[in-house]
Amino acid sequence: MYGVARPLLFRLDAERAHGLALASLDAAHRAGLVPLIAKAPAPLPVEAFGLRFPNPVGLAAGLDKNGAHIDALFALGFGSIEIGTVTPRAQDGNPRPRMFRLPRHRALINRLGFNNRGVEALLENVGRAKRDGILGINIGKNKDTPNDDAADDYLACLERVYPVADYVTVNISSPNTAGLRELQEEQALRRLIGTLRDAQERLAAQHGRRVPVLVKVAPDLSDDDIEAAARVLSDLHVDGVIATNTTVSRINLQAARHANQSGGLSGEPLMNKSTTVLRMLRTRLPDTIPLIGVGGILSGADAVKKVAAGASLVQLYSGLIYRGPALIADCVEAIRRRREAPSRGNVPNL
Repeated sequence: MYGVARPLLFRLDAERAHGLALASLDAAHRAGLVPLIAKAPAPLPVEAFGLRFPNPVGLAAGLDKNGAHIDALFALGFGSIEIGTVTPRAQDGNPRPRMFRLPRHRALINRLGFNNRGVEALLENVGRAKRDGILGINIGKNKDTPNDDAADDYLACLERVYPVADYVTVNISSPNTAGLRELQEEQALRRLIGTLRDAQERLAAQHGRRVPVLVKVAPDLSDDDIEAAARVLSDLHVDGVIATNTTVSRINLQAARHANQSGGLSGEPLMNKSTTVLRMLRTRLPDTIPLIGVGGILSGADAVKKVAAGASLVQLYSGLIYRGPALIADCVEAIRRRREAPSRGNVPNL
């Protein structure tokens, strides 16, 4: 069915098509028609971060920024949904147009800029959802908040979403908020994550449950930056790391239409870059810190490459735009075959 809809959606502006696709999915869910769109995979449970995921394939943050489509997205077969990025206050993000397709390269460029309705609106949506799986909430800072005060925004979001999240992701790696990636510098990272770890322990005592806090990193870090980030994240005993966000690189894309647009590149060209960072982090972090692999997954074979590089779980976004919901089951079944193969060796955390 998606094969029929895709050419029509691709005639529209990318952001308009995004909204129409989600509205159509909601309508199909209300009518009980989602099984006609995608066949949900059989369970393939995974333990990570102290949580039991129904299967290892999740939705990456960014598709459902306000948590307005949680149940319809879970009906597609995801084991987890990550909503956001959410900021304390509502903000419009960057001016339109701000999403661009590169079909020949099966890629997207976006410079949305944390457009969202704010944390209170997100909480209202989460309160209405049935949540048939693990729900992560991705948090960020408002655009007009200086980096010196960034911890205040992250703390405000963490405290508000903590009671309803299964896990929380700290987004310091989007390229679309000016200066945000500076928070990945070693000392800035240590201060921010240290502050959030202290708050996490306080909130765990307050609410009687410990919600894992993950950190999402960029694919554009140098080897030295990766070493430094791994050192900080190990020292502070974070619960997990997501590798990676989008890239500002345009290697081998210079001649492509829209390649000169500013913003983060995702999709097929990100696969090798993000997987390299994933692999480096896996060799530098203790086994007690699981990794989620995201970036460039357009097939079950791509998902298996992330697992082979050290991921316990994977996430999709741009691949859905090009492959449709069938990609979810494709990835689950490929990981299942890897798990069940007699000669596969050990697969981390699977």
